Amino acid sequence: MFSQTAEYALRATAALAERESAVTAAELARLTDVPPPYLFKIMAQLTRAGLVTAQRGKYGGYLLNSPPSAVTLLDVINAVDPIPRIHHCPLGKPEHELALCPLHRQLDAAYAQIEQTLRAQTLADVT
Repeated sequence: MFSQTAEYALRATAALAERESAVTAAELARLTDVPPPYLFKIMAQLTRAGLVTAQRGKYGGYLLNSPPSAVTLLDVINAVDPIPRIHHCPLGKPEHELALCPLHRQLDAAYAQIEQTLRAQTLADVT
């Protein structure tokens, strides 16, 4: 259901949540079993989203910007690969113009439930 990018982002942020000091990219790749080039891309997305900070220098590395209890799993997933929501019926039928058809209404309800579950769980809950 979740993309490889979302899975890797969750692994990376969970690993950061378990540490109090900066974690180098090489160490983070080893801890999470994420290929380093892919990890760099994901960490850049998490940095742009404001969830992590990248520090340079001898004691540099990645750090969470907030306590693990303040970062939801939904925050992490939305930073790298948001859960799709259905706002318009993709079938394009005129009778579905004002409201989703029953099929897409049910699918969107499932996506909403997934979002609710992920919003209720923080990194502190899973580390």
